Amino acid sequence: MFYLVAIPAVILLGLSKGGFTGLSSLAMPMLALVISPVRAAAIVLPLLIVQDWVSVWAFRRDFSPRNLVILIPSAILGIAAGWLLAARVSEDAVRLAVGLISIAFVFYMLARDRLGLAAVARPGVPGGLLWGSAAGFTSFVSHAGGPPFQVYVMPQNLEPRVFAGTATMFFAAVNLIKLPPYFLLGQFSADNLKVSAGLVPIAVASTFAGVWLVRRVDADRFYAIILTITFLIGVKLTWDASAALLS
Repeated sequence: MFYLVAIPAVILLGLSKGGFTGLSSLAMPMLALVISPVRAAAIVLPLLIVQDWVSVWAFRRDFSPRNLVILIPSAILGIAAGWLLAARVSEDAVRLAVGLISIAFVFYMLARDRLGLAAVARPGVPGGLLWGSAAGFTSFVSHAGGPPFQVYVMPQNLEPRVFAGTATMFFAAVNLIKLPPYFLLGQFSADNLKVSAGLVPIAVASTFAGVWLVRRVDADRFYAIILTITFLIGVKLTWDASAALLS
């Protein structure tokens, strides 16, 4: 039963690493159906790092340096907060917040396009500090940093490959920064690492598939897909978190 759920979840992680940022947020709720969220996070992190190697190589020439200079230091603040509050923060509360942000963001983007508002020309520092910290925090707690990242970067209307490359570089850095706190919290057991190792081939293959798809989708269709994914993830996270908090 675990592998029937884990294999599709790892494929979603790979497609996300390949450029369809946000799909990874579905993987953790799927795995939480068959194992504890804490163990799921520990199994997933080594897979994310392996996938990062593939996607960083694939997008090594396609990313926005200014975004990374703003977002990565901000994410460190969020990761530190997640580490310090690890024993006190409710994962369901975090999922609910991420879900509501995702849904609100999609409606904002649709209204923005309908009203013909100008796109953000350059990434700003205040917004980057807010959303970068949020992405670091939610990524540390539940590997759900995609929606806050998208809130900040999508309005810039980057080329699909630059958007995907920026997401790749950002989350590759975030996942490496998360390693020491996860280790100190005792997340990496021998059993968890064995499970991660067994899923590595699927993780690598699905990442290459995501890279291949991103390079063949035009910009309008790409952003329509990302918005749809973001909305569906938001609904899923909001539903699951609300049910858990109210039970």
